[in-house]
Amino acid sequence: MERIFSGAQPTGNLHLGNYLGAIRNWVKLQSGYECIYCVVDMHAITIFKEPAELIRSVHEVAACMLAAGVDPKKHILFNQSRVPAHAELAWVLNCVARMGWMSRMTQFKDKAGKNRENVSLGLFAYPSLMAADILVYKATKVPVGEDQIQHLELARDIAVKFNNDYKCNVFPLPEPVMLGTSRRVMSLRDATKKMSKSDPSDYSRINLSDDADTIALKFRKAKTDPMPLPETVEGFEGRPEALNLVNIYAGVRDITTEEALKEVGGQEFSRFKKVLTDAVVAELEPISKEMHKIAQDTAYIDSVLKNGGERADALAQPVLNEVYDTIGFLRN
Repeated sequence: MERIFSGAQPTGNLHLGNYLGAIRNWVKLQSGYECIYCVVDMHAITIFKEPAELIRSVHEVAACMLAAGVDPKKHILFNQSRVPAHAELAWVLNCVARMGWMSRMTQFKDKAGKNRENVSLGLFAYPSLMAADILVYKATKVPVGEDQIQHLELARDIAVKFNNDYKCNVFPLPEPVMLGTSRRVMSLRDATKKMSKSDPSDYSRINLSDDADTIALKFRKAKTDPMPLPETVEGFEGRPEALNLVNIYAGVRDITTEEALKEVGGQEFSRFKKVLTDAVVAELEPISKEMHKIAQDTAYIDSVLKNGGERADALAQPVLNEVYDTIGFLRN
């Protein structure tokens, strides 16, 4: 069976975009792959995070995965820092990757902005750690969104260079898994930007912790335009807010945008927003309730992550040993 690896940052305040873009897809993939899912707390510290906040966020992300249906008995769920092989392999890959490759990464440019000289070295080099996350398990498939393709391509480039430099075949080349109905979820206040926890307006996003009344209020206040919904996808031109809301509806229904328009095309926004609210609440409410319940039992979450870490370490250590033998490290 092919092996999947994917990770989620413990950013806190999970929202609908996190769920539709990643977590729900991870649950689907469990039926066809051996899955390794990781809360990437080592990536989280590339930008300073208060220790107590980091712990809380790791618990929250893990609780969400469990509530959504990730099965920690059949698959592996752990937090990254429990497996030292991630960091150890990342150093080796730092010595394989090229500075030019890293400097071209668009997410580094976005996060660093005009302050590039003052960001941490970790923020610059974190794609190498991301490659190590995947390659230390010899994962063959990686579920990615369109904004993550560049990182997977870099992981493949690093794997190819390592194999060529050392005239070996240690690392397989991981392939992307693109799920059919997954799509980018945009802000409810500005549909040219991704839905994000960092947006100062809480009305820009649907949090997984929001109750039904809050979700309804946020959709009522969501930015729209005066026209009814189009009946074909061509009608979305110049209407990003309309497209975003229909895509959210299609996402929670797990159908295509075209199929969604067959159901709601031509409706006024006042009517459609009620339909949308019902669909989102039906999808999120059971998960939100279960997530809240699990989050109260941090001892259970820690036991899941500890067990997952031990199983992940058992898979990663032989790969790291193979790498060390290949490059000529003396360890006996």
